[in-house]
Amino acid sequence: MGPSLLLCSAILRAMFLGFFALWILSELALAKHEGITRHYKFHIKMQNITRLCQTKSIVTVNGQFPGPRIIAREGDRLLIRVINNVKYNVTIHWHGVRQLRNGWADGPAYVTQCPIQTGQSYVYNFTVTGQRGTLFWHAHISWLRATLYGPIIILPKQQASYPFPQPFEEVPIIFGEWWKADTETIINEAMQTGGAPKISDAFTINGLPGPFYNCAAKDTFKLKVTPGKTYLLRMINAALNDELFFSIANHTLTVVETDAVYVKPIETKVVLITPGQTTNVLLKAKSKAPKANFLIAARPYATGPASFDNTTTAGVLEYDQPNGITTKNLPLLKPAALLPKFNDTNFVMQFSKKIRSLATAKFPAKVPMKVDRRFFFTVGLGLSPCPQNQTCQGPNNTKLAASVNNVSFVQPNVALLQAHFFNRSKGVYTTDFPANPPFKFNYTGTPLSNIMVGSGTKVVVLPFNASVEVVMQDTSIIVAESHPLHLHGFNFFVVAQGFGNFDPNKDPAKFNLVDPAERNTVGVPSGGWVAIRFLADNPGVWFMHCHLEVHTSWGLKMAWIVNDGNGPKQKLPPPPSDLPKC
Repeated sequence: MGPSLLLCSAILRAMFLGFFALWILSELALAKHEGITRHYKFHIKMQNITRLCQTKSIVTVNGQFPGPRIIAREGDRLLIRVINNVKYNVTIHWHGVRQLRNGWADGPAYVTQCPIQTGQSYVYNFTVTGQRGTLFWHAHISWLRATLYGPIIILPKQQASYPFPQPFEEVPIIFGEWWKADTETIINEAMQTGGAPKISDAFTINGLPGPFYNCAAKDTFKLKVTPGKTYLLRMINAALNDELFFSIANHTLTVVETDAVYVKPIETKVVLITPGQTTNVLLKAKSKAPKANFLIAARPYATGPASFDNTTTAGVLEYDQPNGITTKNLPLLKPAALLPKFNDTNFVMQFSKKIRSLATAKFPAKVPMKVDRRFFFTVGLGLSPCPQNQTCQGPNNTKLAASVNNVSFVQPNVALLQAHFFNRSKGVYTTDFPANPPFKFNYTGTPLSNIMVGSGTKVVVLPFNASVEVVMQDTSIIVAESHPLHLHGFNFFVVAQGFGNFDPNKDPAKFNLVDPAERNTVGVPSGGWVAIRFLADNPGVWFMHCHLEVHTSWGLKMAWIVNDGNGPKQKLPPPPSDLPKC
């Protein structure tokens, strides 16, 4: 090869390497902008756990209780392989993740997927788009989420900051509910007999019940803080059946985010958090270390006459002490009026009304101003008939039930999303879910004489991009009760709430269309109503249900089908090849 050819070859090679380097740099820049792919493996396995002096085998992820923390940044893609090594069918829901055009990864059993059977696996593949904050994952079949749950922490994009002071440290605080008995046995027996399931034995903070329970002092959550520093507490209510009041003795909390949406800061001594909700609060440690420890406590908010777990889970806030002083011998401060009374509905309403979106140029509140479809849903309890030749434990030999617009949802035996996508709805679901209750009555007044519910697998079909308003009205049938309603696939705006019966002539004038709270789970007030709005911009099948698991089991659930739009980015893609089969 002559010198000129060698020179030419060297130049070409240098040009190629230069172009390659530029391509790599541009790809890295793109990756930084668009996020990275993060891989997790969830081995569903049984694990012996001891609480309240009793050991039992529970369903866990990777033997951990609570389960592992998922950490991502806004824009990241997550590939989470779930391998089922237990005797139960399993699904996992990524609670609050919008799953845009990606219902196949949403997780509710027989709604968006058939469950993962014993010995099988499924990869949940999704991208976190336009969201940052605290969410959580949990099982979404039967009552397995009693022990199958863990935090999802979505950090802002690189270089993006919080709209509040940067905390010194971030601490997940996840509330749970603990039964000494096996929870699957408890709900299966209750569904068989038609009676109420056994209440829990304890609440937990990060899996630990705390010192107010027998034999649990060693299982107490401790939060260690440095004087003068600010901490971000990422709170999650993963309890099955109880809304909770939360407080830290002698400390003020500042609410800065709810359901992974930044809010106008609210200073408060007490936080109310329903199952399915997440709340981020700032805790500013005192400037000098007090010669005391401080009680961290959570106990239920309950409105019905039915029995409930009226116990308190507690942890301890400890300050770093100077000169080697040990915190062990310091007094524990626990004011008598630490938390509201268990049935303080007025506090709950006032607290809920304080939550407002930031509604800034950077974090706008995109409230639908016009409404294409309006719905009025009654939510509450009722009764269903006892099967022939069986004795039931509900009133007058009936079964306890729950419904939306008097329809108690019947779980299908194939997934609604597949039936919808492949146009095989016949025999699976009908599209005649009522937009209004079957008849008007005094919803929060004297209950009706006939409180039997209807049943069916009914859905509402919405056109793509429809603006939807839903008023959810509690009823006093059996009992007026608060119902935390969770909508999959969307955030919604809580435009108004109130006590008594919703008045369609007067109440819309009070709607907040400027800076309402943006959430994925909202409490329908006990003896009251809540109005929400959302944009149906996510094609697929989306579950809406009460996040009190007992009410979901009784049928307080329904589904929305959002049809495809016309554009290529407005259609639901086909299912992944490993989607479980029924």
